[in-house]
Amino acid sequence: MISYIKGNRKAIMLWSWSVERVKTASLELHDFERFAGLRNKLRAMQELQRRVMFGDKEFLDISKDKALADLAKLLGLKNIPVRIEGYDISHMSGRQVVASMVVFTNGASDRAEYRKFKVSDKNDDTGNMYEVIFRRLGERNIKSWGRPDLLLIDGGKGQLAAAIKARDERGITVPIISIAKREEELLVHKIGSQITAFIKQIQSQPRADIAIHEDGDIYVVNLHPSQRNAGSHSKNLRASIEQNRKERPVTGESSLATTDIVKLFQRIRDESHRFAVSYHTALKRQHQTKNQLEEIPGIGPKTRAKLLRKFGSVKKIIEADYAELQAEVGSKKANLIKHSS
Repeated sequence: MISYIKGNRKAIMLWSWSVERVKTASLELHDFERFAGLRNKLRAMQELQRRVMFGDKEFLDISKDKALADLAKLLGLKNIPVRIEGYDISHMSGRQVVASMVVFTNGASDRAEYRKFKVSDKNDDTGNMYEVIFRRLGERNIKSWGRPDLLLIDGGKGQLAAAIKARDERGITVPIISIAKREEELLVHKIGSQITAFIKQIQSQPRADIAIHEDGDIYVVNLHPSQRNAGSHSKNLRASIEQNRKERPVTGESSLATTDIVKLFQRIRDESHRFAVSYHTALKRQHQTKNQLEEIPGIGPKTRAKLLRKFGSVKKIIEADYAELQAEVGSKKANLIKHSS
């Protein structure tokens, strides 16, 4: 049902309009019982439309249309960012280095478009981010995956600078911003991010719900001024939601729902982090299992290749019965494998 509704927002709006018309007719006919039923259905549908955001099992209290429109206004984008891509790097001291690319289309997670990258093993987050964005914006991937409207980097000034450098070397025009981990603030490069218009306006006309300060060539944008010093991943973004509900623009300020923008960024950043960590964990487990077989004395490359052809994976080799192993490599090597597992 939710998937149907997500793809048929116009149908919802038409349905809501129809209910309004029938509701009016019911009042005119003094059919108050029918009016009450229609009113309740209408409210339920309107609430569902407002809450549908990311997927069948992911309900967040957010209006994605409002969030995207306000995001475009905040960043001074010419158009609403239809395709937003989030990036994160995951590794363990420079080993099994991977990167995630998550995609949000029209404000909703688009998991069919997610991509993952194996990156050169080095303990260098800025270098790794450069490599990922450079590969992503290559001509072949642009043609296959399309052109993003906004890149969201999980990281600080170094990762943002690396992503901007990679983009510029590819000759692509696309806005790039990042989220700093400690305070969960947006980092916008004054020139490289390609977005400054509305930020400059906010600086000249301060607001209660947005705080901006400059750090060299970076604008630091805080959409939750009352929340500081996050102690864990996304703490400030999450904690700011209820507080921002109570904050209202001062007289003369234009309406800008920072709460919805915060939720959207929080979701993209958390999803890119989750996807990167899950891929890193899978590679780490695969590597550990592979080493388990390679480290058995007396089991050489030819034997491993023979066993892999038969069983399909190292895990299945380790889990195989003694009789199955003996039939393939003899009792001596079968004993070595079983005693080591």
